[in-house]
Order: sequence, then C-alpha cells, then structure tokens
Amino acid sequence: MRSIADPPDFTLENLTEAPIERSETIPSSWYTDPRMHEIDFEWIFARTWQAVGHVSRAQNPGEYITATVGGNPIIVVRGKENELRAFFNVCRHRGGPLAIDEHGTCNALQCKYHGWTYLLDGSLRGVPKWDRVDLFDKKDYGLVPVAVDRWEGLLFVHLNSAARIPVLQSTMEGIVDRIAPHSLATKKFSRRVFYDVNCNWKVYVDNYLEGYHLPHVHPELCNLLDYQQYVTETHERYSLQYSPFTGKNNVYGSREGAAFYYFLFPNFMLNILPGRLQTNIVLPLSHNRCRIIFDYYYDDIASPGALRLIENDIAYSDKIQQEDMEICGHVQHGIESVAYDKGRFSVEMEQGVYHFQCMLKKAYRQIVEQTHG
Repeated sequence: MRSIADPPDFTLENLTEAPIERSETIPSSWYTDPRMHEIDFEWIFARTWQAVGHVSRAQNPGEYITATVGGNPIIVVRGKENELRAFFNVCRHRGGPLAIDEHGTCNALQCKYHGWTYLLDGSLRGVPKWDRVDLFDKKDYGLVPVAVDRWEGLLFVHLNSAARIPVLQSTMEGIVDRIAPHSLATKKFSRRVFYDVNCNWKVYVDNYLEGYHLPHVHPELCNLLDYQQYVTETHERYSLQYSPFTGKNNVYGSREGAAFYYFLFPNFMLNILPGRLQTNIVLPLSHNRCRIIFDYYYDDIASPGALRLIENDIAYSDKIQQEDMEICGHVQHGIESVAYDKGRFSVEMEQGVYHFQCMLKKAYRQIVEQTHG
C-alpha cells in the first residue's frame, strides 16, 4: 500500500454530501495537489472494477492483452484450457515485463528482461542460469494473480483481490435492459485510439458527465442530440445521460434513434448509438495529465459501406474529442488559479457531476475512517 500523509483538504465539510441544491463542488486541491495522484490509485482505482479491453482480443489460447490499472502493469491471457486469467505483468525475479505489446499471442509468458518463463496458468517453469541458488522453490515464485471477469464481451480486472469484491454483473445491473434492442455483446472491435489530455482525470470525467457545455463547446452535437430532452439518470454505481436524436441528418445515417452515455465509477464510459459502441477508459498519468483510451465497436466492420461509416464516425468523434481536450486543459488551468476553490451545481444539468463527486467523497471518507479511526 502506498503511504498517504496528510491528505489535502480532507475536512468534514469537504467530505460531507449535501443535497445538490445546496452542495458545493469538490475543492480545487483534489484536482491539483500532486499527492492526490497516489491517493486515487490506492483508494479508488485499486478498489473498483477496471475495464481493460474486449474478450475478442484474447479469444484463443495464448492470446493476451496488457493494460495499466492504478499505475500497475496488468496482463490478461487465455490459457490452453481456454480459461481467462489475469496477472500483474511483473516478473518475480526483478520486476521485468512479461509482455510489452498491447496485444499478442504466446505459448508461455517469458520475461523480456532475464528470460524467466511462466506457464499460462502463472506458474514458474524456467529459470536460466540458476543452478547454484540455494533455498529456492519455483512454486513460491509464480505470477501474482488479479481478479478478472467479463460483461457483454468487455473484460474487467480488480486489483484488490484480498478484499470482498462487488460482483461485476450487479455493478452493471439494468444496463442491458435499458438499451434494448441494442446489443453490446454482438459488437465487433474495430480500432483503439489514445488521447493525452492536460488535465486531472477528474476534470475530464466532470466534463463527460454533463451536457451543459454542449451549446458552447460542441454546437454540432446539438444538431444530433435533442438538447431539450437531454436527461441524466443516476444509479448506485453508474449514471446515464440519454438523449433522442433531433431528426436531422447525421453521421450515423439515421434520423431516428437515441444516444446512451453511461459512466461507470470511477473512469469508464459506454457511448452507445445505433450500430456502434465506443468505450472510454480514463487513466491518470499525473496530477494534471490523463490518457483517454477510445475503443470503437460496430455491428459490421467488413463491408465497404460499413468501412465508410466507421471512418466518418471516428473522424467525427475525433473532432469532439479535440474540443474536449482543449476546454479541459483550460479548466485545469483555471482550477489551478488562486481565484478558484469551489463552485456550485446546476440542478437541471449537472446531476451526473454531482453523483460522481459524491462517490469520490465516499471513497475519500474511507481514508479518514481507516487512518484516523
């Protein structure tokens, strides 16, 4: 466990949840203090289900995907008996990586530093140049496992396997029924795109969780989404922003339909539109930088018409993301100013932001309860 000394602004006032009508936003230090980077890794990212990719990328024996979760390298691999397993992507010798590529296939996991070799079940098999080492048993040096589960074809891991982990399916309860007749499980993976953003990860999440900024930052989205019928629903572990289409021409080729924007605490988004699923994973890089992983899935990824739609969709999405990156960078700069500490919420438009920040406060209260009694 990473040590935490004097967490910033963890006062009773800041950790207490008031009704949205009277509530202030979280203090600026939670976005700007470098100590929060390690706090978030330990108390939020290591204690929640974290999305890492799609099961189709680890479909056959020996296929693997790698990811970073709470600052930790992770590998998910399909065993020869067809079972999915996850481990820290860390050799037990001196911390070398078992895989460097984001996705690949292997017969065994071999450390890229000194060649220690592990079976796909995580057990240590081969140790080069080790004949004269005393009191060493391979059984004691297998890979460290990580909990892994799947939902609608998406893979999740949980680092805190020693604790009681909430069931993934219950975390997602209600989503499949709500989006019907959309089916996430039948979508096919198309592409992964990375964006590095000059803001704290919470700034990016706050921005995602409201349509308040659409007329000012994304006016073209108001041609797609009916802003007057834009609503937010909150649930125990996730929130939903929903809007029907306006009926105007759009990049999806259909005037009928709706958009579902799901946020799963703390850093995962499902953007569901006709024929398309886009997922976002928000990874903190430092106290004022984050990386957003966009994965694109479609019903059809092969026909000429589908390929044109995919290119148009990704180009459209990239434009929106560039706008979000720019405004989030400006917001981070503003939050770092001496002029700002806390704000207030729009009851009509910022229910999702309020819901997210209440969950943050709940997570941070655990620090005070466990470290100060």
